[in-house]
Amino acid sequence: MRAGTLLLAVVLTVAANSAHGAGLRRIDVPAGIEGGTIQALVWYPCAAPPEQLVLGPFSVSAVPNCPFSVDKLPLVIISHGRAGSFLTHHDTAEALAENGFIVAALNHPGDTAQDLSRTNDLSVWVRRPNDVKRLIDYLTGASAVSANVDKARIGFFGFSRGGYTGLTLIGADADWAVAITFCQQHLLWKLCPQVLKRDFPTAPLAHDSRIKAAVLADPPAPFFSAKSLASINVPVQLWASQYGGDGVAPHDVAAIHEELRTQQDYRIVPNAGHFAFFTPCPPEMSAQAPELCSDAAGFDRSAFHKLFNADVVGFFRTSLGRSTE
Repeated sequence: MRAGTLLLAVVLTVAANSAHGAGLRRIDVPAGIEGGTIQALVWYPCAAPPEQLVLGPFSVSAVPNCPFSVDKLPLVIISHGRAGSFLTHHDTAEALAENGFIVAALNHPGDTAQDLSRTNDLSVWVRRPNDVKRLIDYLTGASAVSANVDKARIGFFGFSRGGYTGLTLIGADADWAVAITFCQQHLLWKLCPQVLKRDFPTAPLAHDSRIKAAVLADPPAPFFSAKSLASINVPVQLWASQYGGDGVAPHDVAAIHEELRTQQDYRIVPNAGHFAFFTPCPPEMSAQAPELCSDAAGFDRSAFHKLFNADVVGFFRTSLGRSTE
């Protein structure tokens, strides 16, 4: 999922409306022995009215560097799809922040619009869960927002490869050899030469028991079997598009639904393609990236996202519960 180069600089601010908004600030997870610097955006509740900030091709409703409240708030991590960015689900982040959540969306190094160096290598499928684990470590440890996070109420939202990332974090173990059959039928998938040579990663996948609930939208399933998913025991809201796309087939998401043995809220979105879960595109981006922004005739992405975001907020409110402090 390529969204083009996304600049963080704010180039335009217009008049705010009267509603409370979402605060927004940039953080970097410092480089260390586990990897390089990870860039992230953090949204959070803000008492000030929101402004329209233009960040790259997107218009984001938020208040830059709004002061944090003193409350302990639940945290939701957002993981983008292949070659996406920390802005490609900004409307969902805004909705969560406006409803009392701290939200952190990261750029996965090597698999973003700005850095494609690992996007076609199996190594990124190992690194992605570890990226999220490092981000949670930082947000609940050395970061300036640590005191605001309720460490017992952490959730996860992931789209496409971000959905795979979430399944892994909540307990799934990839069965790399399962993908051989997939690749024999999908030879054009850019990872298949590595799979068919059995050049599989040897490093273990990162799990994180701090994540208590997950929303997963159109996750790819080439590396999962029923055994792979058997250890998952947290609530999951699983979304599937009717038509799929970008290597994700509807029957693959249905297979995950059938094989998960945990508490599930399973939704199929009628008349939707894979990128229906991608934030609604502004006109300029629609013209430049129609593969990300075009929908089936009669499908209104903006209207869908209002319902989608409300359901995501409701799921996390229920599954993460009240403060433990």
